[in-house]
Amino acid sequence: MNKKTIKDIDVKGKKVFVRVDFNVPMDENQNITNDTRIVKTLPTINYLLDNGAAVILACHVGRPTEAREPKFSTKPIRAKLAELLGKEVQWAEDCVGEPAEKAAAALKPGEVLLLENLRYHKQEKKNDPEFAKQLASLADVAVDDAFGVSHRAHASNAGITKYLETVAGFLMEKEINYIGKTLENPQRPFVAIIGGAKVSDKIGVISNMIDKVDTIIIGGGMAHTFDAAKGLPIGNSLCEPDKFDLARDLLKKAEDKGVKVVLPVDVVVADKFAADANKKIVDVDKVEDGWQALDSGPKTSEEYTKALAGAKTVIWNGPMGVFEFDAFAKGTEAVAKAVAKATDEGAISIVGGGDSIAALKKTGLSDKISHISTGGGATLEFLEGKVLPGIDSIANK
Repeated sequence: MNKKTIKDIDVKGKKVFVRVDFNVPMDENQNITNDTRIVKTLPTINYLLDNGAAVILACHVGRPTEAREPKFSTKPIRAKLAELLGKEVQWAEDCVGEPAEKAAAALKPGEVLLLENLRYHKQEKKNDPEFAKQLASLADVAVDDAFGVSHRAHASNAGITKYLETVAGFLMEKEINYIGKTLENPQRPFVAIIGGAKVSDKIGVISNMIDKVDTIIIGGGMAHTFDAAKGLPIGNSLCEPDKFDLARDLLKKAEDKGVKVVLPVDVVVADKFAADANKKIVDVDKVEDGWQALDSGPKTSEEYTKALAGAKTVIWNGPMGVFEFDAFAKGTEAVAKAVAKATDEGAISIVGGGDSIAALKKTGLSDKISHISTGGGATLEFLEGKVLPGIDSIANK
């Protein structure tokens, strides 16, 4: 996937439109509670500034309705960004029209302008050509550094490329290289860990991974659907009965391809879905009515750890249990430790999805992973092998 990056263009004296993913969580007072997404784009912004560009940043926050709700304004991001860049950041109260045009026209090399929420205009999500043209008119060239929205064809990442040459920023380049190249030509053994609540969310990923990996670990709530499809008792555990045939088909596909599938052998069951529930550890074929599995058990953690030993490529998406409750976080923690250990021993590890990243943070092992993907849905679709319109529209070398 040979895409042009900011190193392939001359930005000196140019106005550069940069699509970033600053859709960051904020508390009720609009204080940013996690600035990871901003921090990850700093290398791109600083490179452009150091090379004499005037930088125009565009992003969306949340899902605003027609009413331009103030809680979705990008204005609170301005102060945090200024603090991280160590310089003043200008702000425009719209992303198109007079406020944006005036601010962009006055912007000098070495200066930064943050535009108001793109999604205050419904034309953004509709990929409206006229709106894309208005965005393009603010700058001389565009940079896409928003991997998190690359599975969507919107005006700011797909439409704009019809009017301005668009190249990848460093964060986008890293995502494409890590995930794209890893999937195209993985070092083996290649192990995928797929967790999370529902099979329906991850069908495409599991199916695509079976074509590529040597071992697939299936955990979290979705494992109960596989167990139930095999005729095991699952009590009150989360389950999708309409996916039984699919689960059986996926297991058969893995068997035919010689891919090892690791499912839980024991689980931690609870008498209710709560942090303080009564709990016990039972074998996977001994789950009683009235009890629900909320985590994988210690024997399962050993199996997962064994399956990861010696791995050269690891992809992890989705937790092994309800890790938000400390009592049911052990399975996910065990996987985080095993992935970190494999990485220490030379594996390339990629972790994607908000829950997996939150679980890693909780265990303090984030810096032990080769690549933490910033995209949620985009990472999943990339792992499914889909063409992502945001990446597709970036200029080729």
